[in-house]
Order: sequence, then structure tokens, then C-alpha cells
Amino acid sequence: MKIKGYALGIISAVSYGLIPIFILPVKQAHFSLDITLFYRFLFSALMIGGYLLYSKENLSINKKEGLILAALGTCYAFSSELLFLGYDYLTAGIASTVLFIYPVIVALIMFFFYKEKLTKLSILSLFFAFTGVIILCLKGKGLEINYAGLGIVMLSSLFYALYIIIVNKSNIKVSGFKLSFYSMLFTSGFFMIKALVGKESFEIPSTTVFFNLTVFAFLTTVISTLCLVYAIKSIGSTPAAILGALEPVVAVIVSVMIFHEKFTFNLFIGISLILFGVILNVLAGNKKIAHT
Repeated sequence: MKIKGYALGIISAVSYGLIPIFILPVKQAHFSLDITLFYRFLFSALMIGGYLLYSKENLSINKKEGLILAALGTCYAFSSELLFLGYDYLTAGIASTVLFIYPVIVALIMFFFYKEKLTKLSILSLFFAFTGVIILCLKGKGLEINYAGLGIVMLSSLFYALYIIIVNKSNIKVSGFKLSFYSMLFTSGFFMIKALVGKESFEIPSTTVFFNLTVFAFLTTVISTLCLVYAIKSIGSTPAAILGALEPVVAVIVSVMIFHEKFTFNLFIGISLILFGVILNVLAGNKKIAHT
């Protein structure tokens, strides 16, 4: 069961790391980001909703569940928007890597507010992963980073951390599919309201754009979110969050291979440390299981 949880966490991270493939062409084409995100989450909600109807699952929710799911949708919306805004200031690889600060935020919130213990291996894995993030941002004696971009993406990571913690600690009694359906629906609603206020057109210009939006929704949202929900339920918030270290690794590989981002020594060392942190995290989880 725990191995399945780790595998789902890895799949979630890898699929989320593919975002630059879809979002960078959108930015280059100057297509509205709010409309892109609206359709991304709407299509995701429709795909998951279709499965729920097929499996004849009850879609009703009570007021408390509605509030929790609305909070999840809002957190996801802010995290997505801030990350993509960060792409205007940083390369996709570095922005996706800075987002990885969220496991540190998750671990610290869980430690200070929920008194969740951190094993020595967990602390060490956080240290290596966080050091990897810092090295990715270094160039010589200075920071190869825009401070405004760093701040924006750190805020994105905070909202992503809150999403993970709410899923874990709200004790909401709905299935992973149902939770994902409503959180995606509320997220799309957020961007729909934003686009309406900005008086933007909801027209999809071509079948190619429609196809790209559909694939974008399925790979980076449906697969990533469902796997994350089940990983959290299986292995807990902190291990699932640290496994997210693979997100920037995938994003960096995509940025180097497709968008010709320079593969520097810092990138190599940073990725290596992050992967080492992930391996340590898995070992820490197995050790904790062995002692229970």
C-alpha cells in the first residue's frame, strides 16, 4: 500500500512537471492566461465528472464539504496563477524548481501547528532538497534569479502547501475523484469570474488550441491531482510533498530539451541533490513503517 502511495506521488510530480510544454507556447502566442486556465480546469472537471457519472457516484455535498472544496479550489487557482506569472520573470525550469519550497512549508506547518514529528532522515531529506533548490538559483557569487519572480513563485508554493494540508487535515468524507472534481470546478469558476471581470473572450480560436487544452488538462491536472490525492491519503502530507521534488527535475529536463534552456553545472548539482532528497524521504517513510 505504501509503495503504491510513493508510486502515485511520483506520477503526480512527473505529470505536473510537464506544464512548461503547454504553458510556454500559450504565453508566446499571447493567448489569455486566465482563459487558458479556465478551460484547463473546466475540461479537467468535466473529465472527472464524466467518470463519476459513469461509476454512478453520488455528486451531492453538504455545506461544510462545499466550503472545504471551495477553499481547495481557491488555493489551487492562486498557486497556478502565481506559478505561471512567475514564468514571466524566471525560466520555466527555475520557476518550477523554486515552487519546490512547498514541502518545506508543508513540513513546517505540520510540525508547528499539528505537532507532526519529523524523523532525522526526513529533516535530512528536506535539507538536501532545499539545498538543491538554492544551488539551482546560484550563479557565481550572486543569485541567478529575479527577486520579484522568486517572491511570486514562493507565494505559489505557499498556496500549493495549503492545498496539500487541507486535503490531509480536513477529514472530508468524499472520494479522491469527487474531491478532485469539485476542487477543479471551483478553480475553473475562479478563473471564469476573473475573465468576466476583465471582459475577455472565451472563444477557442482553433481545433489545435482545443486539442492542446484538452491534453494539457488531462496530463497536468487530472492525472497529477488524482495521484496526489491518493498519495496523500496513503503516505501522508510530508512524504507526498517531498516526492514533489521530481516536478522541477521534469520541468528542467523539458526546458533544456524542448525550450533550449542552458544545462549548467548548477542545474546538474541541484537536480542531483533534489533526487537524493527524494530517495532519503522514501527511506525515512519505510523506516517509520518498520517501527510502527
